[in-house]
Amino acid sequence: MGRKYIKWTVLIIAVALLLIPAYRYYGSIDWSKKHSARISELPLLQETDDTGEFRLQINDFEFLVRVAGLQNEGPAVILLHGFPESSIMWTDLLKEAAQEGYRVVAFDQRGYSPGARPKGIENYHIDALTHDVLEVANRFDFDTFHMVGHDWGAVVSWNMAMEYPERLHSLTALAIPHIGVFFDAILNHPEQQKRSGYMKKLQKPFLPEYTFIANQQKFFKQMMAENPKDYLEEYIALQAEYGAATATINWYRALDLEHIVSQKIYSKTINRPTLFIWGSEDLVIAPAIIPQQKALISAPYKEVVLPTGHGLIQTEKDTVISEILLHFKAK
Repeated sequence: MGRKYIKWTVLIIAVALLLIPAYRYYGSIDWSKKHSARISELPLLQETDDTGEFRLQINDFEFLVRVAGLQNEGPAVILLHGFPESSIMWTDLLKEAAQEGYRVVAFDQRGYSPGARPKGIENYHIDALTHDVLEVANRFDFDTFHMVGHDWGAVVSWNMAMEYPERLHSLTALAIPHIGVFFDAILNHPEQQKRSGYMKKLQKPFLPEYTFIANQQKFFKQMMAENPKDYLEEYIALQAEYGAATATINWYRALDLEHIVSQKIYSKTINRPTLFIWGSEDLVIAPAIIPQQKALISAPYKEVVLPTGHGLIQTEKDTVISEILLHFKAK
């Protein structure tokens, strides 16, 4: 009788250890897909549209785009968000740049737009993300444009400047320095190795999704708490849908740093006017690696350091927007 009792007790404990985490995760997913439903009700972008939120169909994908001043006559601008945000982060820059006469587009990138969420890690390589930018630019008939990116958006922006310099008026990168320098430092610079330790954790299977989603996204909400309420609500709704966290985290999983660094794949020299803005309190970037990028920029280069962390436009919005607009005008 005692042995049977022990066996049943062990079995119950084992089942509980499986069911409780499963409940914490699957019970926190928004199965109703409120974010997707909201986007599906947006109109498809038309040639006569000027400002607002729209759906943009490109080949098999449908992106959420936020646009402003499309009927202006000034230069074009494309804005790329970082991880784990969305194009809503550019709301104020969209407005202010449009008021200055620019034609501005910010879009939820691959994995973030529900209609552009392919399965498979191979679909989230940097080159695929860069190709999406080209497709969006072509759809808007932007032969040339100013490129602005934050965090992962900066990674894609650096690659755009390397591979398609003829398409860019200028480059603005927020938080992430030249990716040839940055990727090499992740492998070879002790301080940057330490600061980028989270990247290896994000490359693990399932655990990152569980951390973000479980317990009604408690960890995610804490991580993104500095954002404005409406921004945070969108980020929560986006990530809460089944498959969304996997798609956005796949940007990290598709990153083969050993191959990239050994082959110097993203180490080309930038020949477009470049603005780099970073925060002195940023825990992601080792300050010592930043000066190294100057050797890979042959065009006019300006660096702005602000007394803040990684979320530059959240905490130093006025200064960041002012510097970006000045950079556009300098070109």
